[in-house]
Amino acid sequence: MGLTYIATGTASGTPAVITFTGIDDTYNEYQFHCVNMHPGNNNVNFTFQVNASNDTSGDFDASEITSTSFRAYVKEDGTGSALAYDSNSDQANAAGYQRILSTGTGADDDQSVSGILTLYAPASTTYVKHFTAVGNGADHGDYTVNSFMAGYIDETLAIPEINFKFDSGNIDAGEIHMYGVG
Repeated sequence: MGLTYIATGTASGTPAVITFTGIDDTYNEYQFHCVNMHPGNNNVNFTFQVNASNDTSGDFDASEITSTSFRAYVKEDGTGSALAYDSNSDQANAAGYQRILSTGTGADDDQSVSGILTLYAPASTTYVKHFTAVGNGADHGDYTVNSFMAGYIDETLAIPEINFKFDSGNIDAGEIHMYGVG
C-alpha cells in the first residue's frame, strides 16, 4: 500500500478553517497530514468535523462522534510528566468538533501541533466511519504533548467533506496534506 497525494490546504493568517472536499470511494482510507498548525490564539485545541449530508451550507457540526483519548507529556524543563487518559477530549455520541493531535496548543512563535488523522471507509453507506489520530504539540504551558485519539463518526451516509480548525480563533499558519491510501 502506498500514499497518493490528493491536495494541500494552507493557512496564512486569516482562515479560521481548512476544508477538503471530494472524499469519495476512490480510496478506502484517507490520511490528513497536519504540519506545524499554529493557532492565532493561545491555549486552543485543534479539531475536525465532517459534512456527511453534503449540505451546501456546510453543516460541519451535525455528525455525532464517539471517541477516546490518552496522552503523554513532559514539561520543557523536564519536570511534570505523565501518561494519562484524557477525558476532556472524549465525546459520547456528541455532535461537536472532535479534538485531535494535541490539546492546549500555544500561540508562541515556536509553538504548533503536527500529526496524522486517518479516516477509514468514508464512502461506506453501510457502516459508521472509524478514525484514528496521533500527533504532537507544543502546549501553552511549555509542555510537549503526544496525543492518541480514536473513535467513530456515527454516520452511515458517505462523508464527502471534512474541515479542520482551532476551537477558538484562526489557524495562523500551517499546512494539511490529504492522501489516499491504496
